[in-house]
Amino acid sequence: MELTGQTRAFVLHFGEMGSRWGFNRTVGQMLALLTVHHEPLNAEQLAEALHVSRGNVSMGLKELQAWRLVELRHKPGDRKDYFTAAGSIWEMARTVFEERRKRELDPTLSLLRQLLLNEPENEREAEAQEKMREVYDLLELLDQFANTLSRLDEGDLLRLMKLGSGITRLLELRDKVKGGTASKTDR
Repeated sequence: MELTGQTRAFVLHFGEMGSRWGFNRTVGQMLALLTVHHEPLNAEQLAEALHVSRGNVSMGLKELQAWRLVELRHKPGDRKDYFTAAGSIWEMARTVFEERRKRELDPTLSLLRQLLLNEPENEREAEAQEKMREVYDLLELLDQFANTLSRLDEGDLLRLMKLGSGITRLLELRDKVKGGTASKTDR
């Protein structure tokens, strides 16, 4: 299977971005290809299209399954495993967000909770704990916001995202009306 120009550009770019999103390059490319391809693909087809080894594809598919981003499919009369992207683009974005939260945010919050329960041994440690408390409070607020967002359906989430720039303009207008006295922390 040979990739067309636009598909190839998308797949290659997704591979490069994958490392920034928590995947390696090949896993990012596999996810991109499975997302835009109209039919489920098997490991051999993925390896051929991406010019990577079958073993690399096998490991990548296991990682994508662990992230809950691909679904296993079977074709009648064919013993091979076929894969397709799991759900809509919105569902996959939500899954990546939830998985990253589980892998990155939750352990950090847990560690900070533990550290903040300890009595500081000296003034330096007390100062460090104050900063840790600020980090914890920010991450806890982000976690609560993320929980709220994860409960929204796709339509409400899209409307909220479109409101973003409008809210920013509203806050700027508020600041002008107040004479510019409101600080960024008031927001």
